[in-house]
Amino acid sequence: MFDLDGVLVDSERMWDEVRQAFAARHGGTWTPAATRAMQGMSTPEWATYLVTEVGVRLTPAEVASGVIGEMAERYAEGPPVLPGAVDVVREVASRYPVAIASSSPPVLIKSFLAATDLTDVVPVAISSEQAGAGKPAPDVYLLATSKLGADPTRSAAVEDSTNGLRAALSAGMTVYAVPNPHFPPDPTVLARVTVLRDLSALPAALASRTSG
Repeated sequence: MFDLDGVLVDSERMWDEVRQAFAARHGGTWTPAATRAMQGMSTPEWATYLVTEVGVRLTPAEVASGVIGEMAERYAEGPPVLPGAVDVVREVASRYPVAIASSSPPVLIKSFLAATDLTDVVPVAISSEQAGAGKPAPDVYLLATSKLGADPTRSAAVEDSTNGLRAALSAGMTVYAVPNPHFPPDPTVLARVTVLRDLSALPAALASRTSG
């Protein structure tokens, strides 16, 4: 199970830039806690957060539409795919069933899969919008494993953020972290997972786990 933002695409900072600029244009006041708080939230959750906590003077539906529209415009120029990410997904998919379990809206997940020619390689791609609660709740991982016909306790997840790691742990999965250098995860959460130097180390880590 691959997270998308921060694992396969370098988009965490893009989300942050777009949300901050959008909030500033619509009467909001950014807080130091806002960036980390929204990492992993589903679209309805972060849209509501921007209204109730940041003070954006729009409805949550208007916030979601505006922010996602701006993100889609950026993705139209080509999603910011991290180096080697597509090759890693293909290598892992050659040995195991794979899925994407992301907090990104479906339109951006589909954009990523189409741009990278991974649509046929990744049979299940779930947004937390479709699962109920966003991360750190385990909903998106539980739905993704269910759609894939997999047992969560026999599955692995790759995450970069504190809330994502907590979500995968709550689902009972084996969890690998590729820590986001711009928004480092909580060290107490990292202590509970296997930390990889980068995503390219994942295939070997999975092979070692399987053989062990």
